Amino acid sequence: MSDALDYLVKIRPDAMTSYFKFLKETGKSLDPKTRMLITVITKIATQTEKGLRQYLPRALDAGATPNEILDAILHAFPALGLAKIVWAIDILIDMDIPEFRAENLGVEKRWHEVSPADQVPEGKITYCDSDGRSLFVYRANSEFHIYDSRCPHQVTNIPHLALEGFRLTCPKHHWAFDIKTGKCVEKGNRPLKRFESKLENGRLYARW
Repeated sequence: MSDALDYLVKIRPDAMTSYFKFLKETGKSLDPKTRMLITVITKIATQTEKGLRQYLPRALDAGATPNEILDAILHAFPALGLAKIVWAIDILIDMDIPEFRAENLGVEKRWHEVSPADQVPEGKITYCDSDGRSLFVYRANSEFHIYDSRCPHQVTNIPHLALEGFRLTCPKHHWAFDIKTGKCVEKGNRPLKRFESKLENGRLYARW
């Protein structure tokens, strides 16, 4: 939330609880993707940067494609106006979400080589770069867990130096994750994105 909303929640808890309950109730009949697309448009209309950074990745997680998000933004032109759309796209570009890069738009998921499998030791965390993404790889009992290095909160790219043992902490808002499972263990409530993986000719691949 914004500092203003945090303030109102603190000084008018009854009124704000009712307000948030109202918002939740009004979205009950909407599927998650539609609800997230509307929320993205709302954040642009009110020019709430923190909220836009938070809900763009949530829209992706809810199943919206990058092109669907862009179309929703452009379709709202009569209500938003060009200035707000440009404001939003500047933020989107700054976030550098791989799915929104021009070369990736409209491209179906494909396999990307991550590493030779024998370079990923058992029971340890390996940090890799693959086709413009940074990844954390955990290998246990010959099973590979490949996680996006980006925090699901506002897609901050978490550096490998933020890893202590098996605990990965985002430096921006201190969401912490168990890298063995991807589960968020502190601050937040959403896990790291895990990619489908496969072994082929002794090499490890991830699909996105």
